[in-house]
Amino acid sequence: MRKRLSDIRTDFIKGGLERKDLAPDPLTQIHRWVKQAVSARVDEPTAMLLSTVDQQGVPDARVVLLKGIEEGLVFYTNYGSAKGEQLALNANVSVVFFWPQLERQIRLRGVAEKLLSSASDAYFASRPRESQLGAWASPQSTCIESYEWLEKNYLFHADRFQQTEVIPRPSYWGGYRVMPWSVEFWQGRPGRMHQRYRYTRNEAEVWQIDVLAP
Repeated sequence: MRKRLSDIRTDFIKGGLERKDLAPDPLTQIHRWVKQAVSARVDEPTAMLLSTVDQQGVPDARVVLLKGIEEGLVFYTNYGSAKGEQLALNANVSVVFFWPQLERQIRLRGVAEKLLSSASDAYFASRPRESQLGAWASPQSTCIESYEWLEKNYLFHADRFQQTEVIPRPSYWGGYRVMPWSVEFWQGRPGRMHQRYRYTRNEAEVWQIDVLAP
């Protein structure tokens, strides 16, 4: 007997989110929730779904890892990747965090801007050597002839930098900061009476918090 997807239901019972407990600005609240997700040992607590728009106006999405909260959400990638090329044409993005174990979700809309080269250099230097070599070896998002070719390219760069103590950052690899203009925090509640709070900037450039119906 086939099971309808509509029959797969989970009631949300973990807790509530009161307006008075929210931080005055959304980045502080995001930091709180990420820290709580890390403490709760949820799977991939810093994973965020990043959506961009291509040249035809078609949305595109993938999961990236949050690497810092510095006036915005920081992540790193290959500038020549699909997302990098799309961001060069349209810097508007959306971001989603979902932690099912905590029955929480964050939805964010904002603008992505490149980090300074010095910031990207510093982060690249902190990465494991294998990841540094991977950044050199992989022409991200482009078609390749085989994974054997990719492995050979990795070994080529491993040999190339064998005598180099500090591997330089490729010019085509670096960071972005997503500067939010709208952030929504969602907390699951029983009976689908979920709690939703949305931060937006008002005319005075102050964060305003609205309560949304579930």
